[in-house]
Amino acid sequence: MGAFGAAWGVSGVVLLLASAVYRLSSAALGALSSPWHVQHWVFFLIVVVFMAYAEGYRAFQQRFSPRVAARAKYLLNNPAIVRVVFAPIFCMGFFHATRKRKITSISVTGGIIILVLLVRAVPQPWRGIVDLGVVVGLTWGIISIIIFSVKAFSDDTFAYSPDVPNIR
Repeated sequence: MGAFGAAWGVSGVVLLLASAVYRLSSAALGALSSPWHVQHWVFFLIVVVFMAYAEGYRAFQQRFSPRVAARAKYLLNNPAIVRVVFAPIFCMGFFHATRKRKITSISVTGGIIILVLLVRAVPQPWRGIVDLGVVVGLTWGIISIIIFSVKAFSDDTFAYSPDVPNIR
């Protein structure tokens, strides 16, 4: 049951992110149908570099991805029916997590929802340029989750915290 939960947790998170990449790609490609001027190319370079660094490297590679892998490894060794059934949201830290982790997970999700709603109101090609940057960040995130998950299950020295509560 633990192996299934761990695999379901990681694959569920990856599928959620891949779904977002797929949906955003059409809007991102829509930006290419508009004529681009110098300001669009400058904005494109800034957004892609910023999203690769802030979303891909800082948010995913340094924080989210190692925690997803650590929580999947925890699930492998500590299966419980609720955690296995809801493994993707367990791996994202929405339940059976420290208070700080739950608050952070909910706050980040809420912030992302607000940003998505705001970006939808932006006209093309600007919206598509932002979406291109998000696709870069999410793709980086997917790759880093896969890499950290392989490390978590193949390396005994994987030392990232799963941020689970201490239950006595």
